[in-house]
Amino acid sequence: MKGKKKGLRKSVKTNIKHKKHQKKRSTHHLGQASEVVSSVFGRKGQVMSSTQMLVGLGKELVSKMSMYGRDPWGGPLEIHATDSATDDERSRNLQELDRPALDETQQSWLLGAGEQKKKKKKYVDLGCIIVSRKIFIWTLGTLAVSAVLAGLITLIVKTVPRHHHKPAPPDNYTLALHKALLFFNAQKSGKLPRHNNVSWRGNSCMDDGKKSEGSSGVIKDLIGGYYDAGDAIKFHFPKAFAMTMLSWSVIEYSAKYEAAGELAHVKELIKWGTDYFLKTFNNTADTINLIAAQVGSGDTAGGSTTPNDHYCWMRPEDIDYPRPVTTCSSCSDLAAEMAAALAAASIVFKDNRAYSQKLVHGATTLYGFSRKQRGRYSASGSEASVFYNSTSYWDEFVWGGAWMYFATGNSSYLKLATTPGLAKHAGAFWGGPDYGVLSWDNKLTGAQVLLSRLRLFLSPGYPYEEILRTFHNQTGIIMCSYLPIFTSFNRTKGGLIQLNHGRPQPLQYVVNAAFLAALYSDYLDAADTPGWYCGPNFFSTDVLRDFAKTQIDYILGKNPRKMSYIVGFGNHYPKHVHHRAASIPKNKIKYNCKGGWKWRDTPKPNPHTIVGAMVAGPDKHDGFHDVRTNYNYTEPTLAGNAGLVAALVALSGDKSSGIDKNTLFSAVPPMFPTPPPPPAPWKP
Repeated sequence: MKGKKKGLRKSVKTNIKHKKHQKKRSTHHLGQASEVVSSVFGRKGQVMSSTQMLVGLGKELVSKMSMYGRDPWGGPLEIHATDSATDDERSRNLQELDRPALDETQQSWLLGAGEQKKKKKKYVDLGCIIVSRKIFIWTLGTLAVSAVLAGLITLIVKTVPRHHHKPAPPDNYTLALHKALLFFNAQKSGKLPRHNNVSWRGNSCMDDGKKSEGSSGVIKDLIGGYYDAGDAIKFHFPKAFAMTMLSWSVIEYSAKYEAAGELAHVKELIKWGTDYFLKTFNNTADTINLIAAQVGSGDTAGGSTTPNDHYCWMRPEDIDYPRPVTTCSSCSDLAAEMAAALAAASIVFKDNRAYSQKLVHGATTLYGFSRKQRGRYSASGSEASVFYNSTSYWDEFVWGGAWMYFATGNSSYLKLATTPGLAKHAGAFWGGPDYGVLSWDNKLTGAQVLLSRLRLFLSPGYPYEEILRTFHNQTGIIMCSYLPIFTSFNRTKGGLIQLNHGRPQPLQYVVNAAFLAALYSDYLDAADTPGWYCGPNFFSTDVLRDFAKTQIDYILGKNPRKMSYIVGFGNHYPKHVHHRAASIPKNKIKYNCKGGWKWRDTPKPNPHTIVGAMVAGPDKHDGFHDVRTNYNYTEPTLAGNAGLVAALVALSGDKSSGIDKNTLFSAVPPMFPTPPPPPAPWKP
């Protein structure tokens, strides 16, 4: 037993000595590690303190790892005689160690205290991303502050009293435009729409074309359309021109109409006219040989007492006398003008594809008829020659051909409209006293402006360039003739241009010239052209616009008499308008043919105000007689008001809005100039 105890004590002493030796070795290794860290970071003071801390940690680790029977830095911690563990077992024991904790401990020996703190950043898991907690808190704070500021600003804006700036009042041209369009409502024939806005008008002439002499088997219904002036006759020639002018103004200035709130209104007025024109011929056929030229009669020659639209003075709603229909089979001017009206309207209604195509088909039929059946509709002493005599049909060929080209894109119409022989017959290459005057009779000036537009914006080139350049030059000359410094036309002392050389009813010509001047000015502006030359002198586009304004201002009241020649505009306007429906009260009493004469001859003002009607106008001395029986002063017309509407919309609103450059060309295919033919071969 003593031997065994002695052996046991010896073994314990041996183990104690071994453990003391092992601790010395561990301390020695930790010292070496501290020296390595000190050499790496070069911070003696800090590293020493870190080293002391690491030495303590190392000692604790050594004491814990002695439990696993292996020193990570080599050699067993204890030696037992009975230790028969193999290398594989020791390897398994090492795998049981907490490796991440061991690696962290090893890294902590090599990293300083500052670096260790940096590794311990806090993060926030947002699901899709992980962000630093510090950045997350700053972001939330910024958003909160922004929300508070936005709320304060909103609160301030809502609580501070606002000063609403009223929009600028509409200009005189826009105000007059509203009224001028209403005249067409007062001129409607047939069954009126529900909201016609003329309380003293009703359904009228509901048998037109049905029982009339002269109507054919094809033309049976001529209800609708417009009465021409102060009577109840439907003259299709000036009416077609009026519809063409309205459509032209819409194509160029649809934005201005819309700004004035009148686009739907003016389109409805145009459709009222074109729907009627489609009744005046067989619009489903490709070829025709007859069209209606007039409904009603006004012949009082030789003292005739036969009841008709001129002899009688009756409200249209009360008419009970026969209304004949005048047809024609050789009327190139009328057919070409009606074709122009339908073609122009087809562009206005291009968004209504079915209706637009119907108009194009009708226009094609009418224009073909005008070319095949040559002749003037007012020839042979017809009644039309007394009231609306046509002097030629060549200008309608050019005018109608241009509109047919824009409506269809068919170049054959452009070739026809630019044929030099056609233009020569129309008077494009010579002057004359009425050269440059656009009217229901002569459309050459309008055709030249229209084709100048084509050259300005599309420049089709050969083979059209030469004649288009001629038209363009002639348009410039016409614009020069409108200016006060030239003496082509006289002016009254009040400044009204005398385009009809002092003859009665001057305003219908003045408004057309004002429209063309304002329109051509907008053409030049849209083409980035500052003006044009009159001989050696250059004039800006503002000069043309000023001319248009002075003429329209005269009509609106800036004249020696301080009178507005548009009924219902201003405070001083004609009260005795030559107009049957406006002059007879709507009192449920039916006045017969002669019964209405007392209302024609009374000096009292008309019981109804025919708002927007532009009367015939003053004389060459600025004089005006507000007498109902003197139609040369007081009668309004459909064609005259159409020109007025066009001029007013051109001048209305802001000049910067300008024209619509593209709508007119919506059906025109892309143009690639055809090269000229090669020169003839050289012959020695």
